[in-house]
Amino acid sequence: MTEPYLFEVNDLCRYFPAKKNGIVKAVDGVSFRIRQGETFSLVGESGCGKTTCGRTLLGVYPKTAGSILWKGRETCQLTRAELKQFKRENQMIFQDPYSCLDPRMTIGTIIQEGMRVHFDLPPRARDQRVAELLFKVGLTADFASRFPHELSGGQRQRVGIARALAMEPSFIVCDEPIAALDVSIQAQVVNLMIDLQRDLGLTYLFISHDLSMVRHISDRIGVMYLGTLVEVSDTDPLYDRPMHPYTQALFSAIPAVGRRQSGKRIRLEGEIPSPMDPPPGCRFSSRCPHAAAQCRQTSPSLRELEPGHLVACHRAEELNG
Repeated sequence: MTEPYLFEVNDLCRYFPAKKNGIVKAVDGVSFRIRQGETFSLVGESGCGKTTCGRTLLGVYPKTAGSILWKGRETCQLTRAELKQFKRENQMIFQDPYSCLDPRMTIGTIIQEGMRVHFDLPPRARDQRVAELLFKVGLTADFASRFPHELSGGQRQRVGIARALAMEPSFIVCDEPIAALDVSIQAQVVNLMIDLQRDLGLTYLFISHDLSMVRHISDRIGVMYLGTLVEVSDTDPLYDRPMHPYTQALFSAIPAVGRRQSGKRIRLEGEIPSPMDPPPGCRFSSRCPHAAAQCRQTSPSLRELEPGHLVACHRAEELNG
């Protein structure tokens, strides 16, 4: 039996006003679904709209158009009580463990902050809950009395994870949670998140540009380019046989350590277009080595080429036949 979808995103758009009456189309017509208990990852170059997509999903940014269904309900139609539940059950882990913690607060106060709003607990019970959460993320109870400047980057990120877990969430947006950490710490944090997912039944939207780490943690992956999704697939089929020219170029840059090198490095020509003035037709047409006249005129839609493998490319069958 197919697992139910926790989130269903349809034609999501998030635009930002720019100078001289311009519009930045940060997310433009994105559709995907996230199943309960899975890790769905968004990958792509910096500025492709991954973080904006995740924050719009949680309501940090209001959507410009499209729909976001949470447990089958449109999020903009939730009642006040339902919206409070939505905010509690859906949390976020931020990229920068240095700027996301208030330097004036102790670690215990930071973790308790959301608990004071959502749970009616006496002080002693909150303190006990903080100690349990610190232990769960690999820290000792005495960290509760420390301030953020006394912690390393990896320890701060563990505090960020504990703060999210304090709300007893079912879903967490992980916004490049390892990007600011030393390489030696990144694997520890990712393995911690995998263990927490298994123990607590969590669902993740994992946002990253680290393609090697994404393969380690993901069940399914969506590849974004200039505010749109160009390919969505289960993890292994995507890495074994990427079908979109952009995905192929992106994955060709992954170091082939301990695996078979699938081909030579694909180097893309030209600069990434501005989201204020994207090219007509396919967003990737200005850099794609296989672009044809149709690509520059008509925007391709995501369609299923193989079971569970969706590609937005007019020439996908021809190029992958």
